[in-house]
Amino acid sequence: MTGQASVIDVRNDDEYQPLLNGEPQTSGMKAGRVYLKSGQSCGQHSTNAHEETLVFLSGQGQALIGEDKKSYRVGKGKVLYIPPHTLHDIKNSGKEPLVYIYCVAPISKVDG
Repeated sequence: MTGQASVIDVRNDDEYQPLLNGEPQTSGMKAGRVYLKSGQSCGQHSTNAHEETLVFLSGQGQALIGEDKKSYRVGKGKVLYIPPHTLHDIKNSGKEPLVYIYCVAPISKVDG
């Protein structure tokens, strides 16, 4: 078994905060806290062979998902799931900071 149970204090500042960093802390999951100022985005990228969940703590924004950049409203109290091999970008479209925690885990191949 990899790692041990842990509790992490989430900071309340405008810096990126890593939360889980993979081995030896987890079996492959990574997590962090993202802080986007008004007008900022995290930048378009792909989940590749991972699935991702975003938990929004404050603010309002837009999730742009897929090659066609389909827009979803996100913000405080929302959770977004992003499937494997999916292009995405998160943009702060509000006046307040958009703060969220991401959890990314590798997918495993299913034979059959």
